[in-house]
Amino acid sequence: MISSTMGRVRRFLSRRLRVRWALLITGAHRDRGMSTAEYAVGTIAACAFAALLFKVVTSSEVQQMISGLINRALNVAG
Repeated sequence: MISSTMGRVRRFLSRRLRVRWALLITGAHRDRGMSTAEYAVGTIAACAFAALLFKVVTSSEVQQMISGLINRALNVAG
């Protein structure tokens, strides 16, 4: 019983080690993360999205909707 369990554990570990070794050799994890250029593009995209969101939220229509929503919530609660 114990020897069969140990055999399964050994097979499992050797399989995991083979898979890990194959990943290390092939370099599957070498290209993780972003480079400096990708950070720059990501930062510009985030800034553009923030500017668009600011324009939308500060528009008079959206401000009226938000004010109405807050007023309704306060009236229901109070």
